[in-house]
Amino acid sequence: MTEAKPSNWNVPNALTVVRILGVPLFGWLLLTESGESISWRICAFIAFALLMATDKIDGDLARKYNLITDFGKLADPIADKALTGMAFIGLSLIGVLWWPVTILMLVREWGITLMRGFMVRRGVVMPASKGGKLKTVLQSIAIGGYVLPLNLWSGVVPTALLWVMHLVMVAALIVALVTGVQYVFEARAAAREARFA
Repeated sequence: MTEAKPSNWNVPNALTVVRILGVPLFGWLLLTESGESISWRICAFIAFALLMATDKIDGDLARKYNLITDFGKLADPIADKALTGMAFIGLSLIGVLWWPVTILMLVREWGITLMRGFMVRRGVVMPASKGGKLKTVLQSIAIGGYVLPLNLWSGVVPTALLWVMHLVMVAALIVALVTGVQYVFEARAAAREARFA
């Protein structure tokens, strides 16, 4: 007897949809007044933090209550990539983050996502590695720090924190590139095994 699949109408999926719908709002808050308003940047930070929290909550709920659905498997990574993509592009548009970093991170993110989708079609599932999870944590911390108006506040503390964010983003970029290469090699090995299985 097969276990019934959970309905797509559940709280984790609703949170994923909220995250997707919240991306334009976050982008608007970040880009208002070209990112030069302290109050709008703080609002953008709050929106980003809440949207990132939904990612953690929906994953925990889905696993705890066995509410993992095909819709969630598809929509959750799209929501994540949309949010981080908006953040990277928005931060570069307002001059807080260097464009080469944004381009490298987005090429890595979307490239690995497309590769995973291709591998799934070949019957190979590639779970996130510990390095990939570390990249996500570092990236989220750095983005959150950049969204805060640290560059608009004067004083030693905001300047020091901004430099800390630069270092965290450099670490995230290094981990992203290293794990990206690892994923490619793992995908090639898995594809070879699948071909000869």
